[in-house]
Order: sequence, then C-alpha cells, then structure tokens
Amino acid sequence: MLEPATEADHAAIVALVNQAYRGLGAQAQGWNLETGVIEGERTTLALLREDLAAKPHARLMLHKNAQTLLASVWLEPMGDGDWYLGLLAIRPDLQAQGLGRRMLDASEAHVAANGGTRVVISVLNVREALIGWYERRGYVRTGAVAPYPYGDDRFGRPLREDLAFVILGKPLRLSAAAS
Repeated sequence: MLEPATEADHAAIVALVNQAYRGLGAQAQGWNLETGVIEGERTTLALLREDLAAKPHARLMLHKNAQTLLASVWLEPMGDGDWYLGLLAIRPDLQAQGLGRRMLDASEAHVAANGGTRVVISVLNVREALIGWYERRGYVRTGAVAPYPYGDDRFGRPLREDLAFVILGKPLRLSAAAS
C-alpha cells in the first residue's frame, strides 16, 4: 500500500497536506481540519524539501490509485526502535472511509519491517477527536507534552495561546516469526 515518494510527488503531497490539515484548496472539507486553531499553510514545498534534507533517514511515503495521490505519511527512525509518524494526510473526500486506518496499519507494518518497535506521534492538545481516533487504534498518551513553536509561523499562524503537542506512542507487536 505504501510506496516511497519521489521528488515529482512533493508538490502533490504539499497540496494534500494543506487540504487535509487546513482545508486549503479545492476540497475544503474533512473531519479533522485545524480550522479555528491554526490558519495558513501547514507546509510548503520549500519546507518539505528542507525537512527531507535535514533528516535523510526519514521516509516520505504515499498511496496512489493509478496516478491519483490518495494519502501520504512521514516515517522517521528516532533511535532505540522508536519511529516518528507525522504528516498523515488523507484526501478529504476519502476521509471516514477507512483509508486513514489502512494507512496507519501500513505505516506500522513498514516500521516493524524496518526494525522499529514503537511508533510515536504528536497531536495538538486541542484536537481531542483526533487524539481519540489514535487512542482507539492502540496509541497511549505518554505523559510527555511538547511546546507549540510560537513565533515560528512557517507551519501556519496559531489562533490560540494554549497550544501544545500531546505525545502518544504505540508499541508494535513482534510477529510470530520474530518471537
């Protein structure tokens, strides 16, 4: 289900992420928009390229149907078996149809196949519905909270002063062959 993104995919991924997170573009819909929390673009082509250059071990993965981009995800090894999962974006008109769950499952399988033992995510503290979605899929709040980068508007302009990131984690099961 997952394939590595190429540079030719980057512009489409940026558009998808901005649609899925901020409702920007032709498809301003979706159940998990950050409307009223952060405005502006979630990412740009320049930021995506900067992140990829700064983190060469990270993997930007995608899912296509023929040539149509349906979903994307960022997977990054952090050490000690932990992998960070971020920028999970599903085309807004396909949300609530199980594609997000399948992308999450495929991402976890990719991490496990590459030696990962735990997936770590960060979610804005005010996005309780999204946190609940991850918790229903086995993610647990670690108790750690990361500060929101106020003053750095590269990822959009915050509309609230109470933002932080809740850190969740999920240990991955070892396959029967590995145990």
